[in-house]
Amino acid sequence: MKQTIIFNKELIKRYNLYGPRYTSYPPANRFDEQFGIKDYCQVVTDSNEYLLPKPLSLYIHLPFCNTVCFYCACNKVVTANRNRARPYLDDLHKEINLQGPMFDKDRPVNQLHWGGGTPTFISHEQITSLMNVIKSNFTLLDDDSGDYSIEIDPREIKEETISLLRNIGFNRISIGVQDFNPNVQKAVNREQTYEKTLNVFNEARKHGFHSINVDLIYGLPKQSARTFCNTISKIVEMNPDRIAIYNYAHLPDLFKTQRQINEDELPGPNEKLEILGESIESLKDAGYIYIGMDHFAKPDDELAIAQRKGNLHRNFQGYSTNANCDVIGFGVTAISKIGNSYSQNIRTLEGYHKALEKNNIPVMRGYKLTDDDELRREVITQLICHFQIDFHEIEDLFKIDFKEYFSKELQILKDMEKDELVKVNDNNIEVLPTGRFLIRNICSAFDVFLNRDDNVRNFSKMI
Repeated sequence: MKQTIIFNKELIKRYNLYGPRYTSYPPANRFDEQFGIKDYCQVVTDSNEYLLPKPLSLYIHLPFCNTVCFYCACNKVVTANRNRARPYLDDLHKEINLQGPMFDKDRPVNQLHWGGGTPTFISHEQITSLMNVIKSNFTLLDDDSGDYSIEIDPREIKEETISLLRNIGFNRISIGVQDFNPNVQKAVNREQTYEKTLNVFNEARKHGFHSINVDLIYGLPKQSARTFCNTISKIVEMNPDRIAIYNYAHLPDLFKTQRQINEDELPGPNEKLEILGESIESLKDAGYIYIGMDHFAKPDDELAIAQRKGNLHRNFQGYSTNANCDVIGFGVTAISKIGNSYSQNIRTLEGYHKALEKNNIPVMRGYKLTDDDELRREVITQLICHFQIDFHEIEDLFKIDFKEYFSKELQILKDMEKDELVKVNDNNIEVLPTGRFLIRNICSAFDVFLNRDDNVRNFSKMI
């Protein structure tokens, strides 16, 4: 599969504004506390009563880390005391036991993801126990066909960890690397050797994991195009199935740990673009396909196949082949997407514990989509996953006249059309090769909340 993509530095500089990543629409900053436990229980009940109830996608949040990575913007608890995880795991088991009976057993779990934090912070016994609680409450697939993944920090891997994960049902792993350069690693407090990372790769291949993803970050202190290309070369040699290269968003006012980064050591805007541009060329030369939004995959990977077939989807864990799932999030801050609603759990360990102590579902806030929200979500999803919109398809789904309904949005796209980011035809919108790296900008034309929200600096920059 060949793919034409163009990295235009001047256009990227001009369009490099702040905006959502569109893992949801509306974005999570629009959720509010008017949506509570009763609303959540109602949408779950409604989801069971559909003529064809959707399969499920489960997300488990394990927030504990042994050390802090200075760049991290995740909800986390940094501690060397492994015992601190025990009361949280008791609460997590309780939440799963509370929610399990709410969902019909004939709804299979097509996707399962453990994220963090560092999921492998907990012991082998605790990992097994947590998986058993999930299995006792939900219908996991027993034929190894599900998309069951876990995030891995190679520094936390013990002997037999990889084999244990495979034996209890995981078939995909995502490995955090960020950068192999020792100077960069020291600057962000994440020292991780190439050898240790390679060992995790070898173990995963040995035990038959279906897919290995690697996470990298560009824009970290002491990075340069030259040093980061060395990291890319080492990653390509490891031969992962998927690679994600994320933009480091330096937001120290929002994330306290980022205040420990020396801003003078961050690469400047031009160097940062050079890092990204050369990384893209290296991955193209190595045969990887640009899926979109920082993600690359081999042509025979399921993500690339799903994109070619028009089945690709996007959720809170990124791109997914499981388009038609209700998502249930467990643990602090976890987000669910059920029916036409989003909901988010309580952010703090203390608040999470107090809710479960009272046998309450720990929902903190949420959002129920309007008809307009659902329409715009579908348009944004199609653009971000498939780089095109078919007007007739949207019109059939939502009973609208696309050009009339989105007349203002199509006007916004005219400037992007002049810059050859998109082409608006009689019956469709096509994202052009130059526009693929600016897909968030293109999607933002359909985001009514962003267009009237002055506080866009709550988001990261588009590139």
